Amino acid sequence: MSPHTQSSRIERRASYGLLFLLICFTTTLSCSAEPGRSIPPYSGPGESASSNREIAVLAGGCFWGVQGVYEHVDGVLRAMSGYTGGGRFTAQYETVSTGSTGHAESVQITFDPHKISYAQILQIFFSVAHDPTELNRQGPDEGTQYRSAIFPLSAEQARIATSYIAQLNRARVFDAAIVTRIEPGKVFYPAEEYHQDYLVHNPSNPYIVYNDLPKIADLKRLFPSIYRPRPVLVLTAQAAR
Repeated sequence: MSPHTQSSRIERRASYGLLFLLICFTTTLSCSAEPGRSIPPYSGPGESASSNREIAVLAGGCFWGVQGVYEHVDGVLRAMSGYTGGGRFTAQYETVSTGSTGHAESVQITFDPHKISYAQILQIFFSVAHDPTELNRQGPDEGTQYRSAIFPLSAEQARIATSYIAQLNRARVFDAAIVTRIEPGKVFYPAEEYHQDYLVHNPSNPYIVYNDLPKIADLKRLFPSIYRPRPVLVLTAQAAR
């Protein structure tokens, strides 16, 4: 992808956020994205923790904000932005952005299951990281590449995800049904370096200000016991491995 194309897409995303901010400042609308909500924890059978590292792969719209949320979660060892659902040779930003590759912008979360469980990772996903009732979109972003999806890496992860979605739907936690897709057997491909830790490096980007910084505030408000003020960054996490 050319630097010009890369820059134009990021600038377009920033312009969405700037537009929302201008609307907020000139009207009576609240200048924040859809707030996170308190949801009940998973109530199904427990999960095993046979090692100190486990991986979850989730998609919930633009990966900047989802990555940013999990970088502030205690017990998360690394959160990396990437693409999941399509093939290896289409796992690049410009191509994925066409919505024709099968990929979703996703985040690979490496965590210590002795500190935080997979079910808790999902609780944050549904509560703070995105709106699981929006079909093939999140906020200003539209297309299947912004779908809500869980990519389980084991039968146990698939069972927990399926059971938890059913639990939340039965309890009518949200005003509409959860549309999150469960897609096993998919490969995660890391995104380009300039996307990694994007929220941390670009906190004044209007898109980040409007859509993503409120998610960090919601994480701190709703999950104070596992909120980590200092984020774990991709390059830092890789150096520690």
